[in-house]
Amino acid sequence: MPNIKIFSGSSHRELSHKIADRLGMELGKVVTKKFSNQETCVEIGESVRGEDVYIVQSGCGEINDNLMELLIMINACKIASASRVTAVIPCFPYARQDKKDKSRAPISAKLVANMLSVSGADHIITMDLHASQIQGFFDIPVDNLYAEPAVLKWIKENIPEWKNCTIVSPDAGGAKRVTSIADRLNVDFALIHKERKKANEVDRMVLVGDVTDRVAILVDDMADTCGTVCHAADKLISAGATKVYAILTHGIFSGPAISRINNACCHLNRIALYAFYLSSLFFLSSVIWVCIQTVKSSPVPHG
Repeated sequence: MPNIKIFSGSSHRELSHKIADRLGMELGKVVTKKFSNQETCVEIGESVRGEDVYIVQSGCGEINDNLMELLIMINACKIASASRVTAVIPCFPYARQDKKDKSRAPISAKLVANMLSVSGADHIITMDLHASQIQGFFDIPVDNLYAEPAVLKWIKENIPEWKNCTIVSPDAGGAKRVTSIADRLNVDFALIHKERKKANEVDRMVLVGDVTDRVAILVDDMADTCGTVCHAADKLISAGATKVYAILTHGIFSGPAISRINNACCHLNRIALYAFYLSSLFFLSSVIWVCIQTVKSSPVPHG
């Protein structure tokens, strides 16, 4: 019967430690460093032969370096005879490049999926993929976890006026997400159609739905430069919303994001993102625990 090993990449060691603590385990020994020419070097500090290995590495921060480090860690464990290698990737890298939306555009999410498979990954655990079809880029099992249960719980516990609210998607792509939440809460939903001049720069927004004299709750999977969130908040206030809450699964916050949030209209209630950091911790550790129990309950092959 294989034992369980959890290793952490350098993208989010605190999350890895909390997952291991929740599972009552110690993180495996691994050293990650760079040569003077910036090549990534990984040294697994303990035996993984016949083990069930989980590698926690998110697509945040220095995305390219973290992705390369994850691929090397997966390959290092695989060629060291690990029984199975699962990549735990809370924020999937290059998830927004999931389709060919113009001539000669790459489908980078598919490329990342291929790289993970070729490196030796047997299983992928991720959370709130930007587009669900990314799961189809893989020929190995993919668990796409949803933040919806934690979002519903947070809304009911922290927004007193939630029964008089409208769940709003900041773009058409998130319509399915907000309609599901709105149905569970038995409230209305709305969406904002946005037009971009170029990547990360919103040109104009059109609100479809009614938020007059209601609390507006923006729900999105990702916030990068926060231009969309802040423009959407202004649009909702001008449309008559009494308050605006923004609930985001993946807070990337690159470039001018923090200053934009700080300078946003005073009605934008900036939620404690730590609440959703904890929710992702809960879901990831719970799924890993289920996987561990599945492995432990599987019969040991003979012969």
